[in-house]
Amino acid sequence: MTSAEIITIGTEILLGEIVDTNTRYIARTLRSLGVDLYRTITIGDNVERIASAIHNSLERADIVITTGGLGPTVDDPTREAVARALGVETEFREDLWQQVVETISRYGRKPSENQKRQAYVPQGAIGVRNPVGTAPCFIVEKQLGDNVRAVMSLPGVPNEMELILHESIIPYLQGKFNLNEVIKVRVLHCAGLGEGMIDEKIADLEMLSNPTVGLAAHTGVVDVRITAKANTESEADEMIAQVELQVRERLGGFVFGADDDRLENVVLELLNGRGLTVTAVESGLDGLLARKIPHTASKPDLDPASLMEALRAARSESKADVALGVSVYMDERAAEMAMITPKGEKTHRITYGGPPKSLPYWSVNLALNWLRTALEEMQ
Repeated sequence: MTSAEIITIGTEILLGEIVDTNTRYIARTLRSLGVDLYRTITIGDNVERIASAIHNSLERADIVITTGGLGPTVDDPTREAVARALGVETEFREDLWQQVVETISRYGRKPSENQKRQAYVPQGAIGVRNPVGTAPCFIVEKQLGDNVRAVMSLPGVPNEMELILHESIIPYLQGKFNLNEVIKVRVLHCAGLGEGMIDEKIADLEMLSNPTVGLAAHTGVVDVRITAKANTESEADEMIAQVELQVRERLGGFVFGADDDRLENVVLELLNGRGLTVTAVESGLDGLLARKIPHTASKPDLDPASLMEALRAARSESKADVALGVSVYMDERAAEMAMITPKGEKTHRITYGGPPKSLPYWSVNLALNWLRTALEEMQ
């Protein structure tokens, strides 16, 4: 199977000044093409380090995609770095320069002398037009025995990168590497059972080679990821469905949704499906529960008894069928949960051993899952 690596370039990314969204976008695009992604790397604006990273990536992968560093300034090093990695010089390309001139002229301006840097690419490179920006892109192929490997350099600006990826890079990849497989992913979301317990229940499935099954733990939620490689989407869907059935049989009601489902949305849909209204009270959560459940009142410093009193008052005032309350006690690493349904009142105290900043998220997810379970029992 064709393999790839992604290199994002920019000191501003390393310094945390901007968030790299390009890697995720490219990774998901490669996945849909059936390309195996080996690794992703972020490198600052240093020619030698970028060249070394590209050289190393080419030793492992068929495709290396870089983003960023194609601007006109002296700290845009990608063109020179790619040339060094491949052992060639850069060359001025008149056709690329005309692209730059044409793009800048649309703004009623003439290009500055330093913008000529954007028309230099590694010798022998395939020029790739950038229809929405001033930085031309390029592809450089390298023959290794009977195999061709390719470096393709795209802009760092996300909307430019995405357009060029779809207009030029994907057709090139499909033709050059005869891409005829797809990779599809199904993610099942679980709550109420820890990662270790889930692992015990589906450990044998995690040993499969295709589809593969993996776990990812979040605060109060664990994802089970099923990934299949096949010649067609329908084949991949069938492979995933067979494994998903086994996962659901073993985990039962701990699975609350899949893919884009969110716990709070599942809870709200259950309430709507049963014709029930809801209100909520939070304390110490800084609006976290309020962003997930409508009609949530924020109260300061509610002890367990006060939480239930506030919940009763909120339910009475709103005439809601269901009420959920969560109060967090950071000093104690604990949270109190309270719930009122047509079947009565319940309270539950939980303690937390993880990072303190995660306690609010963890307690809210556990409370939402507690309510979800209660609603499902009310059928």
